[in-house]
Amino acid sequence: MKENMFRTLFAAALGALAAYAGVLLAPLCVLGVVMVLDYATGIAAAWSCKLLSSRVGVKGIVKKVAYLALVAVGMVVDYLISSALLRVGVDIQINYCFGMMISVWLIINELLSILENLGKLGIPLPDFLLKAIERLRDGVDRRTK
Repeated sequence: MKENMFRTLFAAALGALAAYAGVLLAPLCVLGVVMVLDYATGIAAAWSCKLLSSRVGVKGIVKKVAYLALVAVGMVVDYLISSALLRVGVDIQINYCFGMMISVWLIINELLSILENLGKLGIPLPDFLLKAIERLRDGVDRRTK
């Protein structure tokens, strides 16, 4: 009985998140995947360099949770702006602007971190890939300034 209730609550929470996040669901899923990959490659790189530390690992997890909090802040800012505009009679659909920018920026940073970790593991990285991701990050930084 408890297991069914847990499953039901979990499914309801995921359904509510999907309905609320809407457009942000895909970037949030991608962000989750790249955060897990970054953490895993970071652990592998630290292990290969004999620098594996539980303190650094916990710090990495806290950092990933803070990333999700940052996206949540962006979503709240989007909601507040939309609500304020509606209150003054302006109906402009700018849903998830800040949440999307933050998510994409974090995804790009995580991709760079994954590449750095792979480099520490001795995996040869093509220059064009490093340059392309650097350009993406610079482009997002320019658009957000």
